[in-house]
Amino acid sequence: MATSLSERSHRVVTRHEFTLIVASSFGSLLEWYDFYIYAALAGTFSTLFFPSGNESVAFLASLATFGAGFLVRPLGALFFGRLGDRIGRKYTFMATIVLMGAATVGVGLLPSFDKIGMLAPLLLVALRLLQGFALGGETGGAATYLAEHSPADRRGFYTSSLQTTATLGLLASIAAVSVSRAAMDAAAFQSWGWRMPFLVSIVLLAISVYLRTKLAESPTFREMKQTNRLSKSPIGESFGRWDNLKYVLIMLFSTASGVGVVFGTGHFYSMYFLQNTLKVAPNTVNLFLAIALIAVFPFYLVFGWLSDRIGRKWIMMLACLLLAATTQPIFHALTHYANPQLEAFQKHAPVTVHASDCRFTLFSAPVTGMRSHTFFSQRFWRFI
Repeated sequence: MATSLSERSHRVVTRHEFTLIVASSFGSLLEWYDFYIYAALAGTFSTLFFPSGNESVAFLASLATFGAGFLVRPLGALFFGRLGDRIGRKYTFMATIVLMGAATVGVGLLPSFDKIGMLAPLLLVALRLLQGFALGGETGGAATYLAEHSPADRRGFYTSSLQTTATLGLLASIAAVSVSRAAMDAAAFQSWGWRMPFLVSIVLLAISVYLRTKLAESPTFREMKQTNRLSKSPIGESFGRWDNLKYVLIMLFSTASGVGVVFGTGHFYSMYFLQNTLKVAPNTVNLFLAIALIAVFPFYLVFGWLSDRIGRKWIMMLACLLLAATTQPIFHALTHYANPQLEAFQKHAPVTVHASDCRFTLFSAPVTGMRSHTFFSQRFWRFI
């Protein structure tokens, strides 16, 4: 007798399936940990790797460097997706994790602006691009690998474990930075202590590589390879044929962009908003962000399980609608409770800015033999 969907969805996860989930998820966790450490240290990096003269612009440049990693993620997904279709998922996994680990350790060893000048931000951007490139391949590759190992009726639940890794990676990065700060005084952390969370990833990288050596190639890939059904030109077939391209565009501008906004707003912008706009102490922000991350962690698995029962579409649509409806009220509430003086000032002293002949210089340049802070500030505020 055929087993019903309800009966299959309630069966226990086998030991082999559990090993696959742990090995895939731990590697993804490490990738996100490496990627998010920079976010937790963006304020510190603005003083270490960018020219002095204006703290606000240096911080904005630090954030732009963080964002650069996201820009190349699609390229990484295309490159490593193509590689995975040619040589298999397992070896592609190894390539992305090693590339990410090398780039992260490189950031931890990078000399500051005081030591090598403008080469420091250039190298930092290059390493961030490598991280984003590797992360693009890791995210899609891990999802494909787990999906190809998952029973059709439990695919949402199995792959939801990968969604937890982004949250756990951010939580681990916050913990590593907080422990490093607590272990030394502020001067020592600014001098060399910030490097410790990056260098710790060497140990995590070794564990992840070991776990991934235990993985076998996915049965779907093996079957397609044996029957000679592998695509000869997966990128061309995906983007060169309208029947496929339209689904790529729909997913890009609906699901992918929606998830990006949800993660970016909830995980990053809220942290920067509390620290830099509302002037909440970094340790306090990290504590409350950690509590929030722990609280939401189980819901990734819950909604992954639910997607196997009712479908993915309505869950994703509901998430995007909730974000659109709650973002403004939540940030108003953060302002009200975290910095009521700022809220009162905004209400009673509105600021109106009029500008003309706007020009922008990212970093101040030497003027008459010296670095002109006034010239730089005027240019910046004209731009704003």
